[in-house]
Amino acid sequence: MNNDPGFDIWCGLDVGKETHHACALDAAGRKVFNKPLPQDQSKLEGVFSMLAERGRVLVIVDQPNTIGALPIAVARSMGIQVAYLPGLAMRRAADLYPGSAKTDARDAFIIADAARTMPHTLRRVDLGEDALAELKVLVGFDEDLAAEATRLANRIRGLLTQIHPALERVVGPRLATKQGLAVIEQLGGPQGISAVSRAKLLRIVSHANPRHAQDFVDAISHALSEQTVVVAGTTAAEQVLPKLAAALRQTLQQRSELAAQVEKVVDAHPLAKVLISMPGVGVRTAARILLDVGDASLFPTAGHLAAYAGLSPVTHRSGTSIRGEYPARSGNKHLKRALFLSAFAALRSDPASRAYYDRKRAQGKKHNAALICLSRRRVDVLFAMLRNQEPYRTPNPTPQPLAA
Repeated sequence: MNNDPGFDIWCGLDVGKETHHACALDAAGRKVFNKPLPQDQSKLEGVFSMLAERGRVLVIVDQPNTIGALPIAVARSMGIQVAYLPGLAMRRAADLYPGSAKTDARDAFIIADAARTMPHTLRRVDLGEDALAELKVLVGFDEDLAAEATRLANRIRGLLTQIHPALERVVGPRLATKQGLAVIEQLGGPQGISAVSRAKLLRIVSHANPRHAQDFVDAISHALSEQTVVVAGTTAAEQVLPKLAAALRQTLQQRSELAAQVEKVVDAHPLAKVLISMPGVGVRTAARILLDVGDASLFPTAGHLAAYAGLSPVTHRSGTSIRGEYPARSGNKHLKRALFLSAFAALRSDPASRAYYDRKRAQGKKHNAALICLSRRRVDVLFAMLRNQEPYRTPNPTPQPLAA
C-alpha cells in the first residue's frame, strides 16, 4: 500500500474479542487518542467520527478477519479507508521501538506509527476480501463436516470390525456411497441384514443405486455366511449403527450442499478459471489455494510457496554422521493436504503428472514420497499460473533421441 500524503490521522487498532485498544497519531506523531475501545458499532462510530473532525483518517488493524471484521465494516460504512498490518511486519516493526513489554497500548501505538512512517508495510483491505471472508467461513465449515464424516465412518467401521469383520470388509469401504449407507441405516448390522430376505436386501441396495447392486448383495451374503457366532455387544451395535449411518448420510448431504455454495463464491473470483484449469484442482482445492495463496504475490519464488506449504524437503547435516533430506513437518497443513490430494487426483487425468509419478516410483520412491515430489513439481506450475494469470497448458512431450 503506497503512502498517501492526504492522511491526517493514523488510527491503529490492536483488536480484541471484546475490547480493542485504539491509538491515533497525527502527522507529527502526537497521540490524539489512546484508549480501550469496546467491540461495539456505536462506540466505534463515535471514535471514528471524532477523529474524522481532525482530517482524513486511515484505520489500521492487525487482523482483518474474525475479531477485526467489525471495525473494518464500520470504518468503510463511514467512508474511512482501512489497511492491514501483517503480523510479521508488526513483529519486525516492534523491534525498532524501545521496551520489550507486550501490552495492547504499545501494540496499538506501533501499528499506528508503522502505518504513518512505513506505509510500505501495509496491505490494502480490498472489497475483494469480503468474498474471501465468506469463502473462509464456508471452507472452515466444510472442513468441520469432513472431519465429522471421517469420525462417523471410522466409528461405524470400528463397530462392524468388532462384531463381524467379514461384513466390515464388504460394507466398510462403501460407507461413502448411497448403497453402503442404505444397508446400515435401514437394516443395522449382521443380525438385521440376516433377518431380511435376499430380495428385500436387493431392493434396498437397488433403490439407493442400481449400479452393480447384485454384486454388492452377493458380497454381503457371502460375508454373512463366513461367521455364525454372535460376538458380545452385537445387540447394542445393531441399535447404534443405524443412528450413526443416518448421521453420516446427513453430514455428507450437508457437504454436498455446501460445495454448491463454495462453487458460487469461487466462480466469482477472477482467478477461478486459472486454478480450475489445472488437472486435479477442483472447487475445494481452488478455495483453499485462494484463501492461503491468493495471487501468489506474497511469495518471491515458487520455492517460497513450496516451503510455506510444507512440500520442500528439509536437509539434515551434521559433520559426516548425519546426512540426508527428510519430509518437512512444518508448513500450512491444510494447503499441503489440498495440494497432495490434488496431485493424487491428477494421476488419472493428466498424462504428464502420471509420467512424472511413474519416474519417481521407478527411482525407488514409495507411493507417498512420489506424490510429494509430484506435488512439489506442480507448485512450480501453479506459481507461474497465478503470477501470469494464465490457465494451465499441457506440456509438450519431450522429443526422444533417434536410434543410431
